Amino acid sequence: MIDREVSKRILLCIIDTYPREHETKDPFQVLIGTVLSQRTRDANTAEASHALFRRFPTANALSKAKISDVERLIKPAGMYKQKAERIVRIAREIVERWKGNVPANLDDLIKFSGVGRKTANIVLAVSYDLPVIAVDVHVHRISNRIGIVKTKTPYETEMALMDLVPESYRTRLNGAMVKFGQSVCLPRNPKCQSCTFKEVCEYGRSNISGSEVKQFGRKRG
Repeated sequence: MIDREVSKRILLCIIDTYPREHETKDPFQVLIGTVLSQRTRDANTAEASHALFRRFPTANALSKAKISDVERLIKPAGMYKQKAERIVRIAREIVERWKGNVPANLDDLIKFSGVGRKTANIVLAVSYDLPVIAVDVHVHRISNRIGIVKTKTPYETEMALMDLVPESYRTRLNGAMVKFGQSVCLPRNPKCQSCTFKEVCEYGRSNISGSEVKQFGRKRG
């Protein structure tokens, strides 16, 4: 693993350099949109979400929807039959148990079908501005690849990052890591030569021949 202070500088640099804007902070739409995003590309998620929320913008509206109508609207997101049933069920639970309001705590959110810790934390961070870190495949992969953490599970990564990232930055880490992972630190064939962190990244240092190893964020003579 790389030095703790260097790790912190890398994370804060990623957050500042790769900001990700969210189209909405509405808790219901963030929750449903994140469920739709599972195992699909961002472009497909956006297309499905836009179509869905034009027709059913609230939990109350979606709770009354026909499954077949929802399937047609979210088809671009993939696994649309399973996702349609899931999001309509979530909408009904929000209406029946929570009076149309999405709960603002982890324990209640993960009780919804198809909502895990990552999805719940995205809602808490984006919609409720709570200092939590949502760890998805991008965050887990990149943190381990660089050498910021040495973890086996997303939960372990979340706990390690919570210890590194100041509260005021945590809500933005997931979106920034996703953007960084899609533009530079790709799952396959990462763009190490053009990466700001290649001099300290464990993966980059071992895969770029002849690169000079320096200290990221420190003065250089």
